[in-house]
Amino acid sequence: MNWKRRSHAATVERVDTASAPVSQPPARSRWLTAGLPLLTGGAVAGVLAVLHFRDPHEQGSYGVCPFYELTGWWCPGCGGLRGLHNLTDGRIIDAVHSNILLVPLLLGFLAWWGNWTIKGWRGQSLPPLPRILPRSALWITAILLVAFTVVRNTPYGTWLAPV
Repeated sequence: MNWKRRSHAATVERVDTASAPVSQPPARSRWLTAGLPLLTGGAVAGVLAVLHFRDPHEQGSYGVCPFYELTGWWCPGCGGLRGLHNLTDGRIIDAVHSNILLVPLLLGFLAWWGNWTIKGWRGQSLPPLPRILPRSALWITAILLVAFTVVRNTPYGTWLAPV
């Protein structure tokens, strides 16, 4: 039981909270909570379809990498479009040769997207872009990407250069 003040006057009324109806949040449709993850999956499928039919191995087919044009270094994503094209053709080894980080990052993305979609389908409220990795893992990933970029641009890391 709670005590509740009715007005600015000294009138106080006793309210029984045990019998008061508890308001539940409105139930959301599965399609509403899973809509953004499904839309994201559809957009990725569309990008993969474009990459399958328009070969990035042809010079200038998708423009130039701005990082490479400005610095002369390969960024961690250089070779990623060619690798995704190779994956859509079923050539996994060629994809690894284009960018060695592509397959692990793609698997990580699929795990993240699958988790996001399943939670959305279950009706759990989620932020628009949920995080499934702790902050420390995100920092470690960022440090590894910087190290990968530096090593692939040294004479010792030429085997990591995009093909």
